[in-house]
Amino acid sequence: MAGLISALPERNWTAVKISQYGHGVCSVNGKTCNCAVDEHPWAITQVYDRDGDSDTSRFLAAGAAKGLWVRCKQGRLEEAMPAFQQRITTDENVIIESNSVVGFVQPDVYLTVLDFSVADFKESARRYLDRADAVVLHDPAANGYKEPAWGQVSRAQLAGKQIFYITPPPYITPEIVDFVRQKIGPVHARV
Repeated sequence: MAGLISALPERNWTAVKISQYGHGVCSVNGKTCNCAVDEHPWAITQVYDRDGDSDTSRFLAAGAAKGLWVRCKQGRLEEAMPAFQQRITTDENVIIESNSVVGFVQPDVYLTVLDFSVADFKESARRYLDRADAVVLHDPAANGYKEPAWGQVSRAQLAGKQIFYITPPPYITPEIVDFVRQKIGPVHARV
């Protein structure tokens, strides 16, 4: 995501990180707490620190105009969506690191990043794989993998998808940037 922000600075990005927490972690600050399940189901914070080590700080350092961190209890993103959508209503372009958000919005472009060597395949990534416009795939040949380590997802689910192979670093290629640029269309002057 930071690579796309950096490659397309004219988009004046609002960069969003969405984190969903399990039991015992508070949405207010993302730290362990003993609050009741319904006490703090979600929180949205604007992040200003470009020098921090958080994902949102990296997005700001890459050139995002604004950074938001949306936190919610696992499975309760829907409750945060009205406030989140209100927070971004006047923003020019929004780029979000999340699979789950696809259940609530129709993005102009949805990329999913996959790695054959990682056995853990997020449920949200599997659920929305069919909606991905393209797949950014860690080059299996470069890593010595012929088949994915994930058991619950068939390689056939990638059939017909635009696939961009990467060998990190870098995580972004000119082809990915061009693809995104074509999907989101030209920059329009604000009046």
